[in-house]
Amino acid sequence: MISITILTKNCEQTLRPTLESLKDFSEVILLDTGSVDSTLEIAKEFPNVRVVKETFIGFGPTHNVATAQASHDWILSIDSDEVLSKELVYEIQQLKLDENQVYSLNRKNFFNKKWIKWCGGWHPDRVVRLYHRKKTHFTDAQVHEKIVSGHLQVVELNSPLFHTPYRNMGDFLSKMQTYSTLFAEQNRLRKSSSVWKAVLHGWQAFIKSYFFKRGFLGGKEGFIISIYNGHTAFYKYLKLMEANERD
Repeated sequence: MISITILTKNCEQTLRPTLESLKDFSEVILLDTGSVDSTLEIAKEFPNVRVVKETFIGFGPTHNVATAQASHDWILSIDSDEVLSKELVYEIQQLKLDENQVYSLNRKNFFNKKWIKWCGGWHPDRVVRLYHRKKTHFTDAQVHEKIVSGHLQVVELNSPLFHTPYRNMGDFLSKMQTYSTLFAEQNRLRKSSSVWKAVLHGWQAFIKSYFFKRGFLGGKEGFIISIYNGHTAFYKYLKLMEANERD
């Protein structure tokens, strides 16, 4: 048996399709960290969903809190803006699960209803999400958390996981704010930073995404994403500089 875990906070715009795609699983643990929109009302529409309310302590640690709430040892971690294809549900159901393996999903990222096949971090995008909680866990990273898999065999599943991380420009700005702040907190007094380092990292991120990762082939969407990658890197290091200068 597999338990699904999802972290939520104000996810009303994306949550329903996610939960619809999980109807064939007996248990979905929805760990909410303070929604004030209709997220929890949407969750109540699905009888296989159990809501747990907790304080957000960083993405990695909060994922591990959600894992501890599950009834089953096999955990499939899904984001509130991801949708399992019917083919992926079937593929997971047919697996002969092995505790010494973790399973990576073939995530397809969309923006403006377009599958983004370019840009750094957008394609290809394989994410380890199915694992046995007695064998491994999420890292303690505040942001860019992942399942520890170095000592386990990684099995690649073929069917797609659909992901729409940004629906509008506001999503870009809000996630830039969140991720840059968590980056600064995570790396405070561990990495040095300055205005010039922020500028350098920003330009490097844009150039890598737009030219080396061929974002220019993605038209308007590729340019927007590449600019966003550059701005996010810039503000990450500005916030880190500010954090390092605090008493």
